[in-house]
Amino acid sequence: MGSFKYFKTKYKRYKGKVDTLLNEKLKNVEWGEFSFDKLFQVCTVKNKLTKSDLDNNGEIAVYSSESINNGIVGYINDNPEFIVNENNPIYIVFGDHTISFNIATKSFCVMDNVKVLSINEIMSIGVLMFIISSWKRCIPNKGYSRHWSLAKNVLFNLPITKNGKIDFEFMESFISELEAYHILELEAYLAATGLKDYTLNDKEKEVLDTFEKGQITFNKFKIGDLFEINSSEKRFDANKVDISKIGHPYVVRTGLNNGIRGYINEDEHFLNEGNTISFGQDTATMFYQEKPYFTGDKIKIVKSKDNKFNKSNAQFFITTMTKSFSSFSWGSSSFNVNIIANQLITLPKKAKQVDYETMETFISAIQKLVIKDVLLYADKKITTTKSIVNK
Repeated sequence: MGSFKYFKTKYKRYKGKVDTLLNEKLKNVEWGEFSFDKLFQVCTVKNKLTKSDLDNNGEIAVYSSESINNGIVGYINDNPEFIVNENNPIYIVFGDHTISFNIATKSFCVMDNVKVLSINEIMSIGVLMFIISSWKRCIPNKGYSRHWSLAKNVLFNLPITKNGKIDFEFMESFISELEAYHILELEAYLAATGLKDYTLNDKEKEVLDTFEKGQITFNKFKIGDLFEINSSEKRFDANKVDISKIGHPYVVRTGLNNGIRGYINEDEHFLNEGNTISFGQDTATMFYQEKPYFTGDKIKIVKSKDNKFNKSNAQFFITTMTKSFSSFSWGSSSFNVNIIANQLITLPKKAKQVDYETMETFISAIQKLVIKDVLLYADKKITTTKSIVNK
């Protein structure tokens, strides 16, 4: 296995060179101010679905204002309201409460609290992400309030040609070089952590085989039988703490960055234990927290009663818990302690007990399969992207 020294060396070598290159490009280009309607049109939503409409066996994606999973909250077996085709190859689903910009490249439906935008001019995903990034930075964050009234009125900067038109070619080139940098960074990281080895061992092959054949025995368990559900001894108001890049994790109800808004330095007596799951009420956002952490409002601490609980099997628990709560509507009343404790989740069992070993092996196998896909993609890019960074 490689070392993180190798990763840091590669990271510093490329980061300095690429940062300089890209910053120079941004300094040397001309910029103009634009409103969203220069690039997008607001689509009329005729049918707003609810979570009760979702179907576990559905194939048409349903978008919400969630900021995780690209906004997809579930699926339905019905005709999509928005059709992706040659004339409309990309849509943006704007989350009103979360200021999330989710990109839809397949036909879909939506729930409430979103705006659906179509593009006025065909552009690549990379260019679209450049535009979204610039637009989003200009939208004031008002917490859980609605943001579309602000988003539609702000002006944001985009590169322009000598004729004053939006410079799509520059944005395409910039994103390609930025991608090149991240591909090389990924290569160094995978080598440093030993994750380039994605070969399944016999045990992992066996678990995947038995799962595909439906031979793993599952059972339903109450969350409260497996976990303690506690409140933080002290909740820290985001408006009254200094959030920085050092200190202990500050976990809130966001669906981004593992629920971590930043880091704070407060009385360590009020730290919550690591090796637990943070559960965001209102939003049902769940994340494994490896290290001790502080919390904001409406975060429950879900602590396992079994010492076999760890980072690996936690991912299985979170997946099945998320699915179990997927039909719930938003609001803290839907996620009080009694409801959480009595909710049933589906887990592998062995002799009437939770089969932790099968869960860990299954998660390990899935991780390797994902890494394999990432590496196959990266390998296709490495040759061309290295030439960009090494110039």
